[in-house]
Amino acid sequence: MKVITPDELEVKIEKGEKLHIIDVREPEEIAEGMVPGAKHIPMMQIPERMTELDKDKEYIFICRSGNRSGQVCGFLEGHGYKVVNMIGGMLEWTGELEWNEQNS
Repeated sequence: MKVITPDELEVKIEKGEKLHIIDVREPEEIAEGMVPGAKHIPMMQIPERMTELDKDKEYIFICRSGNRSGQVCGFLEGHGYKVVNMIGGMLEWTGELEWNEQNS
């Protein structure tokens, strides 16, 4: 499974790269802020919502510590999706935060 650090992701965002970021934390965790541009799909909804994802695109998954997003990556990778886990999760994110109700 591919991984990315919070610092590496922040650089990609600052460069304006076209990224597909999905935050799998729970709604109460999202209230603390998200990585800019991330879409919110709670971990437990991934199996029923994975058809919303395009197998030709690479998705970066984020959670609080990198554990849940790693589990999601393993699950989706097994179904043929291109995935990257942000290790360290939001606990190690030092970049800007976004609060956007539209991301759910």
